[in-house]
Amino acid sequence: MLRTYLFIIVLFVLAPLFGESQNNNRAPNIVFILTDDLGYGDVKYLNKEGKIKTPNMDRIGKEGMAFTDAHSSSAVCTPSRYSILTGRYSWRTKLNKGVLYGYSEPLIDSGRLTVASLLQSKGYSTACIGKWHLGMTWPLLKDGPKPVYDYTKAITNGPTSLGFDYFYGISASLDMPPFIYIENDHTVGLPTVTKKWGREGPAGKDFEAENCVPDFTTKAVNYIKEQSGKNKPFFLYFALPSPHTPLVPNKQFKDKTGVTEYGDYVAETDWSIGEILKALDQNGVSKNTLVIFTSDNGFAPYVLPKYNVEALGHYPSYGFRGYKADIWEGGHRIPFLVRWPGKIKPSAISAETICLSDFMATAAAIVGDKLPANSAEDSYNILPYFAGSTIDIREATVHHSINGYFAIRQGKWKLELCPGSGGWAAPRDDTAFKMNLPAVQLFDLSVDIKEQDNVQAQHPDVVKKLTALLQKYASEGRSTSGVPQKNDREVDIWNNKASL
Repeated sequence: MLRTYLFIIVLFVLAPLFGESQNNNRAPNIVFILTDDLGYGDVKYLNKEGKIKTPNMDRIGKEGMAFTDAHSSSAVCTPSRYSILTGRYSWRTKLNKGVLYGYSEPLIDSGRLTVASLLQSKGYSTACIGKWHLGMTWPLLKDGPKPVYDYTKAITNGPTSLGFDYFYGISASLDMPPFIYIENDHTVGLPTVTKKWGREGPAGKDFEAENCVPDFTTKAVNYIKEQSGKNKPFFLYFALPSPHTPLVPNKQFKDKTGVTEYGDYVAETDWSIGEILKALDQNGVSKNTLVIFTSDNGFAPYVLPKYNVEALGHYPSYGFRGYKADIWEGGHRIPFLVRWPGKIKPSAISAETICLSDFMATAAAIVGDKLPANSAEDSYNILPYFAGSTIDIREATVHHSINGYFAIRQGKWKLELCPGSGGWAAPRDDTAFKMNLPAVQLFDLSVDIKEQDNVQAQHPDVVKKLTALLQKYASEGRSTSGVPQKNDREVDIWNNKASL
């Protein structure tokens, strides 16, 4: 009986979301804007004490909804990007820790359903513009420890093999070679020189890192203009490479914020988002476009030694403990703002827990599609939250650190299966083990959002319950209800094979 009542309530809440679209028989356009290493506290709308002005990010929140308890599925970028496009936790794949690089083999299996292929099958035009970082197969001239690549031939198993009609971007982060643009399945020109941004490698003669944000913005704006005149919806996955290092703000923004070059790069990122919003307005499609703005993980601490924005009173991790790579909140609690005119009330706030992996099930709900059992294993439909619902949708959320350590969050409780940060912040886990710190950490986030008071000894029942639930999720190959699935590898929730 209770389930029936809840179902009726959810249908009532969702009715405003779908009524107009169904009557007009027109699905909404979807623009998913993903920033790189942008902290929760970098967005002025979420951090009133922040020192960087972000008017365009703020606009999305003012005209839509801000989620204050949103999380990336990992504290680093490749795994999070995997979960966005597949609705599945990346630790179920061969990548149990760390990230991919510019020449890495593809992480998404060719037979796996993605958000892009799902929407493509429903009549959407689909485009990926910006940073990919999920691997692709580069043609080889010579294999071996130091492979030689044939840049004249087509790249396979990239975005256009996974549901995207169009791709323009870079293979990985801006500090990872090759430093050259890729359009669909070919490089734009050939990498005939060597350049270095963090790492050294082959580069296009005209490729400059500082041009990437403006170039990708131009491509995205043009794509919106082209698609707006067509009688079909479009999905744009706009993955900015900023403000990830190298910090290369264009001259238009350099030295403009007074918050180091990091602040300048955040300002340029905000400008880019503004250009996307302007393009939607100017082409008359804003009212029927869902815009999602977020980040792939928390703020990168390696920015601080040279660009100490914290010393200037700006805290990218807001009041959370830790940074990118860590299992603590600063590693994976992220900005998440959504705008959908007529469907989401302006200046709305949701304190419900969500995860980037939820995009897949949400997109499926928007187009009225039922997902196959072997897809979106960790994705929850969060459309009810867009309409203001506070009904619990998910049972629990799994977090993951760069070194492969796990945490599980349920309600106010967060259990971390490691004694330290799980990543780069002190104490790192090798040090924490030597300090004989408890093997697990349990925090009551309702009273200890800064994760200072480990209460695992006082609540062994909670530790036991959450450990069993995490093991269930690992063993059954999914965290949502449905037919159990197989992981791509054996998953050890205790990460006993972690490299410390």
